[in-house]
Amino acid sequence: MTPDESVDRLNAVGVLTRREIEARILAPVIDALGERFGRDEVVAIVREVVAGIAREQGRAMAAARGDASLPSFAQTLGPWTKDDALRLRVIQEEPARFDFDVTRCRYAEMYRALGIPELGEVLSCQRDAALIEGFNPGVTLERTHTIMQGAATCDFRYRASALDDNR
Repeated sequence: MTPDESVDRLNAVGVLTRREIEARILAPVIDALGERFGRDEVVAIVREVVAGIAREQGRAMAAARGDASLPSFAQTLGPWTKDDALRLRVIQEEPARFDFDVTRCRYAEMYRALGIPELGEVLSCQRDAALIEGFNPGVTLERTHTIMQGAATCDFRYRASALDDNR
């Protein structure tokens, strides 16, 4: 199976389902390792590993698309929104700027239902900045609040530098 076929197979399941499977496996592992080695240290390691995975996924997405521009990235949101996992309100979409708010996040709902809301940021939210960093290091994400943290929306504000928006 090629890497592209593997991604297509995973996307058929949907990212929300993948995150739930991951959370159901990782939460007890994090708990057990946390008891032995200290929860803060274990969560910090998981955070680093998950961010590294997201960066690599971003690189692979850009390579597969052959286009690491911000408009190209904006076209990749389908797997994350599949099955009504996220409801988005696009505010502005231009070559060097992509702004949207998430008005419903079933990821946050899922982590709460599993009784692990504190892991939602580690296993899902923090991936966003790492993913775009891997996709195109010249694009930044600013987000000041998330539904996972208790806000009514998540604010995603992507900016491409003039030099890197068409990398």
